[in-house]
Amino acid sequence: MSRAWSLVSGTLGRRGLKTYRLRLLVQSGFALLILALGAQFAQFVRRAEALSPAYLADLHRGVDAATLAARYALPTRPPGVEGFLPISGLMGLVDWVREGHLNAIHPAATVLFLVAVALAFLLRKSFCSWLCPVGLLSESLARLGRRLPFLRGRNLRLPRWLDVPLRGLKYLLLGFFLWAVFGMSQAAMQAFLTSDYNQVADVKMLWFFTRMSALAGGVLLLLALGSVFVNGLWCRYLCPYGALLGLVSWASPLRIRRNADACTDCGLCDRVCMARLPISSKARIISPECTGCLDCVASCPTTNALGLAGTRKGLGPGRMAAAVVLLFLAGVAAARITGNWQNAISDTEYLRRIPEAALYDHPR
Repeated sequence: MSRAWSLVSGTLGRRGLKTYRLRLLVQSGFALLILALGAQFAQFVRRAEALSPAYLADLHRGVDAATLAARYALPTRPPGVEGFLPISGLMGLVDWVREGHLNAIHPAATVLFLVAVALAFLLRKSFCSWLCPVGLLSESLARLGRRLPFLRGRNLRLPRWLDVPLRGLKYLLLGFFLWAVFGMSQAAMQAFLTSDYNQVADVKMLWFFTRMSALAGGVLLLLALGSVFVNGLWCRYLCPYGALLGLVSWASPLRIRRNADACTDCGLCDRVCMARLPISSKARIISPECTGCLDCVASCPTTNALGLAGTRKGLGPGRMAAAVVLLFLAGVAAARITGNWQNAISDTEYLRRIPEAALYDHPR
């Protein structure tokens, strides 16, 4: 057993370690799903790039649309990749409320955005701790950092005078995005959603990773290195998506509640909390930083001292994992059944736009 894993297991205890492994299993499964969707989408884009020259030549020769569609059919495009387009998803949601129907350009982006928000309301920030691949990567890097001899099994903790204002950065970023989206007129909103740029936003998102600039690579490398030393660097200080989900979770009926009569004040819950919340001194935890990971509940050595209250029987780690996965799948299934999952961009439209996608600028 590695030193880092020994430290984790020693802090969490047997029950806490079981929960940690369950959460790691769910996170890893979701990450593998995302990688599979990414590989499928990359195949779609590569095939489109390969066929585009011949398609455009036939188009200019006047070949009819039906023949073009049959001759240049592309592999299946996975709508799930639109989960990496949260801004488009938010704009689609605002447009949906204003117009009364879901925009067909990137409907899955809006659906997945809504699913994440619904999870935050019903199950706190469970998307962050149970599903998000960035959260998995961040925890893994922090665990790697705890193996470094000079860190002595602990990640660095910034002093409060620096930690508190830095945590405000993600809310400033969130505020900027909300101001930009909600400040748009409906005409400007429609112009963006139907723009050439937005129609290939999924392709541009893929190219961000496969054709990464030196600047973007450098920034990501710095964030990764920082996450080795500071647990949850991106999530704690910079992620606007997590900031939004945290604010939504304030209204969640679920709360970590502490029974002061049963509590032995051992402080173990404080030590295992990824969000560094003072659980042992609170009657309940309503902080937007709480991700609902349940490490504190599972690690508590005293029966009925800590629990996730808000349901008749409460939610243990196993039920929490099942609830998160089932609610996520239910949201996707509902979108598929109602026809709000696949976008309305045809294969031939992708064939026409992908060669010039690099020229499309973000609408001002």
